[in-house]
Amino acid sequence: MGVEKIVVLGTGGTIAGLAAPAADSRVYVAAQKPVAELVTGLAAPSGFELLSEQVAQIDSKDMDLAVWQKLLQRCVHWLAQADVRGLVITHGTDTLEETAFLLQTVLAPRKPVVLTCAMRPADAADADGPQNLRDALVVAATAGAQGVLAVCAGRIFGAQDVQKVHSSRLDAFSAGEAGDVGRVHQGHVDRQRDWPQPREPQEMLLEVLLRASALPRVEIVLSHAAACGATVDMLVDPAAAARFGVPPVRGLVLAGTGGGTVHHELEAALRRAQAGGVRVLRSTRCNDGFLQPRPKDEFPVAAGLSAVKARLALMLELLH
Repeated sequence: MGVEKIVVLGTGGTIAGLAAPAADSRVYVAAQKPVAELVTGLAAPSGFELLSEQVAQIDSKDMDLAVWQKLLQRCVHWLAQADVRGLVITHGTDTLEETAFLLQTVLAPRKPVVLTCAMRPADAADADGPQNLRDALVVAATAGAQGVLAVCAGRIFGAQDVQKVHSSRLDAFSAGEAGDVGRVHQGHVDRQRDWPQPREPQEMLLEVLLRASALPRVEIVLSHAAACGATVDMLVDPAAAARFGVPPVRGLVLAGTGGGTVHHELEAALRRAQAGGVRVLRSTRCNDGFLQPRPKDEFPVAAGLSAVKARLALMLELLH
């Protein structure tokens, strides 16, 4: 078979950003440095060859269906190569958890697909991207590694659990109560949990997703003190969608307070939306903790998912 390969797919993000001026890394433009330059000078794990490919060059806050489609296509291509051990994807931090969840849901790969990122631009004097990338390569080269993972600040997270929880510190991600899959320390992986378990690939969903011109419209509604039900009514009003030239809302995800509770005015509006054919899922606005289904729940629970992942799961379900 020859030398095994690890393929690095670039999508942009802060890890590829450049500061202006370079002396102040707080002011920068994301997605400037090509992925080929990010891997230049990085040693491949022993016995492996590095390849790189630019899939996109965006600030991940602007992630969209077209980029996801291209990324899925390239992941499918490279994972099918017998001499490719695993993939590393350089990605912005803002939507990394959503891309990771999408890839795990659709591909459920038996090889490792490792997303990594940075909180400081590539030309910062104390840039964190190079070490994160080195750690991601180590994970991708680890025997037995599988599934979609995220690596940041020496920590390894599963796609189902990873969540950005801090706006600025280098250790910006958490897996909450689920816990880290492991740590990378001086080039070695210390695994603490099982790797994400592979399932049968969702080939039909993948095919539908790659052909789709748009994703079903699903919005997130936040419950809070003094909430107003008119927010939901306006979101699901077909006349409002037509006025702005957007598709009608097909689903709503409630980011509820605490254990998924909802202000009484929002609750009434969500009932009206559900009666009108809009799917409603209940999540929580809390970073930690899991919602459990309760007897006589009016709104199904997105078990174990944050609001943004619940939204993506519902979009995929409606698409499928």
